[in-house]
Amino acid sequence: MSQTDKILEKEAMHMLKLTSRTFYIPIKLLKPTLRETVGSAYLCMRAIDEIEDHETLDIDVKQQLLNETSVLLKSDFDEEAYSELLAPYRDILPEVTLRLGDWIRFCPEGIVGKVTESTSVMATGMAKWAGKEWQVKTEEDLDDYTYYVAGLVGVMLSDIWEWYDGTKTDRDLAIGYGRGLQAVNVLRNKDEDAERGVRFFPENWTRDDMFAYANENLDKADEYMKDIKTRNITLFCKIPLGLAKRTLKALKSGKEKMSRQEVEETVDEIIND
Repeated sequence: MSQTDKILEKEAMHMLKLTSRTFYIPIKLLKPTLRETVGSAYLCMRAIDEIEDHETLDIDVKQQLLNETSVLLKSDFDEEAYSELLAPYRDILPEVTLRLGDWIRFCPEGIVGKVTESTSVMATGMAKWAGKEWQVKTEEDLDDYTYYVAGLVGVMLSDIWEWYDGTKTDRDLAIGYGRGLQAVNVLRNKDEDAERGVRFFPENWTRDDMFAYANENLDKADEYMKDIKTRNITLFCKIPLGLAKRTLKALKSGKEKMSRQEVEETVDEIIND
């Protein structure tokens, strides 16, 4: 690894630590090739997620940035064109978004095409839901939204596992895994989302309905795990799943979220299992 690559790896891992409470630990525990791949993939998707979630960008601007980024990701990524696209908003966009080209470069050559393809599809889906102002009306809407922002992550990870050592997993169960994690986020952020004027609960759904949706999809995550025999990959998958289940339990008992100590204890239990 060249000195430039070492610097980029260090910066990428630092950015992961800054941007992800849930995924930094399991990514750090992966072996080098997987760590680079999954780390890069997370940062690419986080880069576009920050556009979708930005507090001050207008919806039409979000749609334009996401759609045009999606197009750039479909071929050899043109960093100059991306820089020009973001130029009017450079002062308000976070570093993780501005450095998308670096995160693509950080990804191993043999799998980078899958990562950029999945990120491109996600950007298109995010642009669509920005246009809908994030108003979920039916369970089909919820499935569609959670597919784009989380189910796609599961599919991409399945592609990475297969590329890495031939591990084959069920793509539908992978989507369920992602949906389950996202449903827990929806439950956790319900009040905050309402304040922002967005709604991810289908019409006439209660919290119990969303708990049932989360549990149904987390059950699929458990099934998904059964196909994975590589310990390093299993460990990676277990940590976000374990945290999601514990968070669900905390929410059911009336807490807003898990404490930092509970998070650390859960992670330690999984690592030492």
